[in-house]
Amino acid sequence: QVQLVESGGGLVQAGGSLRLSCAASGRTFNRYSMGWFRQAPGKERDFVAAISGSGSTTEYADSVKGRFTISRDNAKNSVYLQMNSLKPEDTGVYYCARGLRPYGSTSPRSADYGYWGQGTQVTVSS
Repeated sequence: QVQLVESGGGLVQAGGSLRLSCAASGRTFNRYSMGWFRQAPGKERDFVAAISGSGSTTEYADSVKGRFTISRDNAKNSVYLQMNSLKPEDTGVYYCARGLRPYGSTSPRSADYGYWGQGTQVTVSS
């Protein structure tokens, strides 16, 4: 059973920065793409960013391009989301997720992810 644990959320003013971390259990972390999604109150869960198992390929939602950076450290079984120039509309619960298939490509579809963390709250005040 794979476990994903997010951390790093909090309250920040608009224009500020936060760095989210996601620690994964298991020995095959580097074989799977990882993704970050977020869910605002009353809304569906939306794709934010994804990274391939090797870290060579990344993908971003248009709303965060140029502001957010996804990265991973396979030696630490961890994936990160650096969030800069935060806006109130970035508020939500942020989830990390592991891809369903080993050596799969990045994907913005939640159905392509098989394991999810419990989420970490990010609140951006105006």
